[in-house]
Amino acid sequence: MVERRLEQMDDKKETTQEESKDTKGDSGTGDKPETPKVTVDANEAAERLERANAEAKEIEARREENMARQALGGQSEAGAIPVKPEPISDVEYSKKLERGEVNPLEEDGII
Repeated sequence: MVERRLEQMDDKKETTQEESKDTKGDSGTGDKPETPKVTVDANEAAERLERANAEAKEIEARREENMARQALGGQSEAGAIPVKPEPISDVEYSKKLERGEVNPLEEDGII
């Protein structure tokens, strides 16, 4: 039984050696050298960058289109609520008047 296994193992070794001899000379790639990993990584990075640039161009085109729609669409001021100024006390008003921050003539519509 042990002898039989040894014979089987020898047969397997012979077949693998014969297979390796057949494929040793012809790998199917010809005489081309392997591409270095750095080159492969650089090519992949370049492809990713190209895809990102294409996507950015699409986004920019959509953004420009939206801006054009907004500009051409017009904006209505109807229904807009005017902002009311906060009421201030007399003391605060006098301090602002002294500093020149308010003009009473302008507020009354004279100027």
